[in-house]
Amino acid sequence: MTYSNSSLPQFFKGIVLFTPGGDLVYGIDADKKARWHLHLCLALQEAFGLLEPPYFLLPGHTATIDRWQNQQTGEIEVCAEVYPAVTRYLPLLQVLFDTEVSWQVVPWREEYCNPAILETYRQEFPQLWEERDLIIRLDSDNPYRDVRNFAPDLVPLPSPKRARGSNQNDRGYVLRLFIASNNINTNQTLDHIHYILEKGLSTSYTLKIIDITKNPEQAEMNQVSATPTLIRTWPKPVKRIVGELTDVERIIKIISS
Repeated sequence: MTYSNSSLPQFFKGIVLFTPGGDLVYGIDADKKARWHLHLCLALQEAFGLLEPPYFLLPGHTATIDRWQNQQTGEIEVCAEVYPAVTRYLPLLQVLFDTEVSWQVVPWREEYCNPAILETYRQEFPQLWEERDLIIRLDSDNPYRDVRNFAPDLVPLPSPKRARGSNQNDRGYVLRLFIASNNINTNQTLDHIHYILEKGLSTSYTLKIIDITKNPEQAEMNQVSATPTLIRTWPKPVKRIVGELTDVERIIKIISS
């Protein structure tokens, strides 16, 4: 893949979202106001024909860059961060944003970068694991405008077919628990939910903990307005429980229904 970028504004914010297969979508915002996470996921959904946006890639498969002028010194400064799972794409990031800045690797956090959790989505979103040499650029004035495919013979696949029969639930339940770390009851909530899941579920499960005080975009994308909120994302349909997680029978009934 070869790529050159001569259309960057002097000062901007940019964010890149990678697929497990190495394709990417990225956004450039000269006004430094837009929140790109949702746009990038929606762009991948459209380009790959996915049944739903792949929010599970956030933020572990992202890189961000901010280029601005220091008002005190007049110097141009750049802050660039990349998550461990996509550090192998650093040469490409340098080209995309026309910079040789040193990218800072975000400290490893299990809930964001766990390969085992990511693998649970492969059956439902197989397109994301394919290698297509696909680059999609979005702009803040029109977040669906410019799609550049460097392999013209490749076209987006149709929506994936869900597995039938027993294979559909091979990965068990996939759950997300939204908490607020500044809540004094958070530790108690975590203890309760682990106890409930271990004692009440006979099927395997994957639980992802999301702190909305550190990841407000995740709360927005998942329409979480209160904590704690427990969401069953798999199997479909999506189920959610909002409020105190103390009623064992009720919680297990909702999850397993």
